[in-house]
Amino acid sequence: MQLRLDALEAHLAKGPAALYVVYGDEHLLAQEACDRIRAAARASGFTDRTVFTVERGFDWSSLLGASQSMSLFGDRQLVELRIPTGKPGKEGADALKTLAASANPDVLTLVTLPRLDAATQKSAWFTALADAGVALKIDPVERAQLPGWVGQRLAQQGQRVAPGEEGKRALQFIAERVEGNLLAAHQEIQKLGLLYPSGALSFEQVHDAVLNVARYDVFKLNEAMLAGDVGRLSRMIDGLKGEGEAAVLVLWAVVEEIRTLLRIKRGVEAGKPLPMLLRENRVWGPRERLVGPALSRVTEASLEKALALAAKLDRQVKGLSGGTPGDHRNDPPPDPWAGLFELAMAVAGASASEARAVPNRPAPARPAPMRRPS
Repeated sequence: MQLRLDALEAHLAKGPAALYVVYGDEHLLAQEACDRIRAAARASGFTDRTVFTVERGFDWSSLLGASQSMSLFGDRQLVELRIPTGKPGKEGADALKTLAASANPDVLTLVTLPRLDAATQKSAWFTALADAGVALKIDPVERAQLPGWVGQRLAQQGQRVAPGEEGKRALQFIAERVEGNLLAAHQEIQKLGLLYPSGALSFEQVHDAVLNVARYDVFKLNEAMLAGDVGRLSRMIDGLKGEGEAAVLVLWAVVEEIRTLLRIKRGVEAGKPLPMLLRENRVWGPRERLVGPALSRVTEASLEKALALAAKLDRQVKGLSGGTPGDHRNDPPPDPWAGLFELAMAVAGASASEARAVPNRPAPARPAPMRRPS
């Protein structure tokens, strides 16, 4: 059966099941869920633990043997199977179906997997495991949910932010500083617990304690573009530049988003339904909710103009000339990262004056037009 993460504690209080499948890419939450399952297993007498990690040439018969054997000292055992790729192969798929069908009251099995696509979740081996035990999907904490998640974690250690706008500002500050890094958020929350006593935390206390530990993701940049969140967009581009990300990779991600929007825009104007266009263009997850508002901000002409700028940026980041000789009016800024920000703003929908108003981001400088000698 499928089980929500927030229902795990109540489920384990009734006694652990014989088989668990934990899957998802949010490593902190997956690790915490596995730790709770291990603790419940130990409390129920599964004190012997064996761990298998699936690698090339893995012997699946050893797993099946362990799942059917008794411990040397007669203890009940916890068997953990880790499949880092999420792809067991044909032999592994057959072994997992056999594992799901062979119940052993003296063995509790814990299978951990990364995030699985829809096809894998419908595969025979995964369906067999989920039907035989408990499948726990670890969904990532979305950017909009992060301040609330931080507040809940603070409450678990007896702390809270100040009421009103000051508290919202403090939670937002933490969320911005740990962009995309839930483990870092957890560590910063623990640090606040060590530095300050239980009770309310002021914004100044949070500001002084929390480091900038953001981990910027090229593909999260697209979400900021679609959402029209100019401040976050500016921080992420600066962060990607500071982390040494390749400008050509960032350009590729931004251009792919612009091309997708242009295809969908043209499809909508041709009378096709938006849900069908989203499926055809493989748009899902948070982006699916953001495409509609983004389409209302942009025009077909503005997207085509953005692609023209992208072509010049592509030459620039590859060390080639980006503009037309003698005409610098439509050249990208000298700094490719300023050009990437300008390109992303074509989707975010802010005007040039709004771009200049973003904190810590000056208006991109352009070379002056060449003058004819008199």
